[in-house]
Amino acid sequence: MTTRVIIVAILALCAADGFAQLSAPKYSNEFLTIGVGARALGMSNAQVALTDDVYSGYWNPAGLLSIESDLQVSAMHAEYFAGVAKYDYGSIGKALDSTSAAAISIIRFGVDDIPNTTELIDAEGNINYDRITSFSAADYAFILSYARLLKPNLRIGGNAKVIYRKVGDFASAIGFGLDASAQFSLDKWKFGVLARDVTSTFNAWSFNLDDRTKEVFLLTGNEIPENSVEVTLPRIILGVARSFEFKNVVLNAEVDFDLTTDGKRNVLVSADPVSVDPHLGLEAAYKGILYLRAGVGNIQKSTNDLEEVVFTVQPNLGVGLRIKQLSLDYALTDIGDQSVALYSNIFSLRFDIYK
Repeated sequence: MTTRVIIVAILALCAADGFAQLSAPKYSNEFLTIGVGARALGMSNAQVALTDDVYSGYWNPAGLLSIESDLQVSAMHAEYFAGVAKYDYGSIGKALDSTSAAAISIIRFGVDDIPNTTELIDAEGNINYDRITSFSAADYAFILSYARLLKPNLRIGGNAKVIYRKVGDFASAIGFGLDASAQFSLDKWKFGVLARDVTSTFNAWSFNLDDRTKEVFLLTGNEIPENSVEVTLPRIILGVARSFEFKNVVLNAEVDFDLTTDGKRNVLVSADPVSVDPHLGLEAAYKGILYLRAGVGNIQKSTNDLEEVVFTVQPNLGVGLRIKQLSLDYALTDIGDQSVALYSNIFSLRFDIYK
């Protein structure tokens, strides 16, 4: 019975975003803010101004104009919560002509093989473990990106994205949203802005619960969810970067500011309705072959063992290697366990294809 209560509670939480008929809950579609690519994650997601490859479809579509090969392909795999959650990403991008570029990206964040014990006990009270099934709770994003060169130092871009979220056979949601972005360069300075969900993103939830599942919801004190629409409010990311060139080394530094509009968050500047979350990244490139990266982000307030309120940060570290057309990157997040987040190992690759 305990297992049944836990599983049903998980289902209720997964669908909680859509309970209201039209709601704008905090952290809606939050899987789209985790980040993609070990380069970016090693730099604590400070990428909006520097991004210059196929990963730009996620970070700043305007950066797609820096693709020099005929086609770029990328992929990433990561696991969170001791391997319980799987996070996968893939993209393809290319220049369309001298002034435009495009990319297609796919993201999946999911938990698989969740036991469904709602049928464990039959109507007569008998326990039958053969009645246990499993399901997946997964979020998907399909992103179409486009970039255009306006001036030699000004680029703009945009995303059209389709969101699909599914919790087994119990619930599903489909949504649509738009992003807008720009990059501007001035000597060795680079500036970037990304307006994510600029028009707000709407997810339409629908639920398919049989009578038995509804009964379990009621017995365990959970509300029976109703079809509804969930709204993801805009997030603005501002970035400024500077490059420093030495004999064989290029040092890139960037600081980003994430401005969320869904109320107070546990970040450095917490306010209502706009909160500000800064993060900093550094990258040292040796002859365009070997890369060392570091970053600091996820600045939050927490309580220590003495019940004192302190600030915590999440330091990240990464390395990269480029061999001809192949780029391999690795990132280890939360070095030294200085934040409340758990560390994760991130691997990603990028491949350039020439005719």
